[in-house]
Amino acid sequence: MYLDAGRTVEKAASLIGEAAANGARLVVFPEVFIPGYPYWNWITDPVTGSAWFEELVRASVFADGPEIARVRAAAKANDCYVVMGLNERSPVSLGALYNTLLFIGPDGGVLGKHRKLVPTWAEKLTWTGGDGSSLRVYDTAIGPLGGLACGENTNTLARFTLLAQGELVHTASYISLPVAPPDYDMAEAIKLRSMSHSFEGKVFTITATSTVSDEIITEMEKIRPDARALLERKSSAYSGIIGPDGREVVPGLIDDEGIVYAEIDLGKCIQPKQMHDITGYYNRFDIFDLRVNQAPQAAVQLKTDPATTPDVNAAPMPDDSEQE
Repeated sequence: MYLDAGRTVEKAASLIGEAAANGARLVVFPEVFIPGYPYWNWITDPVTGSAWFEELVRASVFADGPEIARVRAAAKANDCYVVMGLNERSPVSLGALYNTLLFIGPDGGVLGKHRKLVPTWAEKLTWTGGDGSSLRVYDTAIGPLGGLACGENTNTLARFTLLAQGELVHTASYISLPVAPPDYDMAEAIKLRSMSHSFEGKVFTITATSTVSDEIITEMEKIRPDARALLERKSSAYSGIIGPDGREVVPGLIDDEGIVYAEIDLGKCIQPKQMHDITGYYNRFDIFDLRVNQAPQAAVQLKTDPATTPDVNAAPMPDDSEQE
């Protein structure tokens, strides 16, 4: 189902049902789960990868399209919140893609979406950047909910922006990246970032990371015969739930596909904040001043001159043939 949005969405709907049947009120998916991650960026040159980019664009989805409607219906049918990673097509540019996290409520409504601010390293060959309008925290029945995609969880200012809006439940969506530098333990890095955000902000972090399937490897072997050796490296994916003390609530998964379950108690965030509340007393806002531009950015700002614009509410002018 790699680069097949329809089949991926059906898998997502099935997983939402499975998680909800086991008591989950919040279901978090990995980065760009729909329809998949552009691994070719890391194993070939931009010219060769261009054909795969076009394939990804054609397989990607609109945030208000029928594929997402299926995910929303699954959230509503199972009365749960869903955070879904997707390759989002631009409504105005045929070749632009966003790395997007979509926040869906238990009524099937869209709470909002976050577009990854800065694509990481080789990802610049695929995604354009989002803007500050999507750095938001949503007031939900399970707590103030926010999220970031992959490397953004290393961005101190982006993380603080969410914490300063009262975030208590943070979602961190990643992809497995076996082709990282040889001395870089990707699974450990993902876990460390989740622990850091939870410990600094005294919040819960739900981390969801994809794994590299044999289907993906087979596809990438069309580009490089040695793709399997590059993409089967161990300790490349971590999924788990971290508490406000910076420790795992339950044991997580490393390199394995599956669902991690845990119960969280937001009351556990209170005592740690007495020690270090970086969005409260344990800061000096007379010294530090973080300003965030949350205005949506657009390619063009269209302004119409009222003097030259027809008034659609005005009475129609008589036809010349009717004048005497």
